[in-house]
Amino acid sequence: MQLKSFLATTLVLFLACPAWAQTSQKTPPKWFRGTVKKLNGQALSVMLEDGRDVSFTLAPKLKIVANVRRTLADIRPGDFVGSAGIKEANGKLYAQEVHIFPEDMRGTAEGQRPMGPNPERNMTNASVSAVASRPARSMTNATVTAVTQQGGILKLKYKGGEAETIVRPGTPIVAFVPGDRSLLKTGATVLILAIKNEQGWTAVFVNAEKDGVMPLRL
Repeated sequence: MQLKSFLATTLVLFLACPAWAQTSQKTPPKWFRGTVKKLNGQALSVMLEDGRDVSFTLAPKLKIVANVRRTLADIRPGDFVGSAGIKEANGKLYAQEVHIFPEDMRGTAEGQRPMGPNPERNMTNASVSAVASRPARSMTNATVTAVTQQGGILKLKYKGGEAETIVRPGTPIVAFVPGDRSLLKTGATVLILAIKNEQGWTAVFVNAEKDGVMPLRL
């Protein structure tokens, strides 16, 4: 599913960065997704998905991350996660995707807030207080033919509240891991958060392809 709502929460990290402070602040930060054409010193040339070529200057404190696939079993109490979810007819919250933050991103946009026009969708960024298994269900056809584990439950705690979200099997779960400039190689897919000043666009955050795992999609 689309991850734009999750990406919006990461803006909190960068609005206070020095590069942003040096701009006129008339142009808000913008996301770009495309393929690296060339990295030359601090200049990164990218072909966007719409075919345009854009050049970015890399900020001195540029943050580069990659994604790795994870499972519910990788989530531990104390982890800080972002969970996009939707409340279904039974009143329970079901995760649509879960992102495990690295320690240096702990506290990013902590809390629970609406996601888009659907009042039943929200984003919860919180610390995991517990990971519990859901009761197994059985399918029967005169006799029991299979018993399957039906995902799990994340119990989340944030400043001012708590939440419980059900994670079904197959729910996308990824973790951010630190990256470096070696990921900005020709042909790599990147997602860039950039700010604009008189000289053009300055990249302050890059989510880069690594080992075939693509960056987030807007």
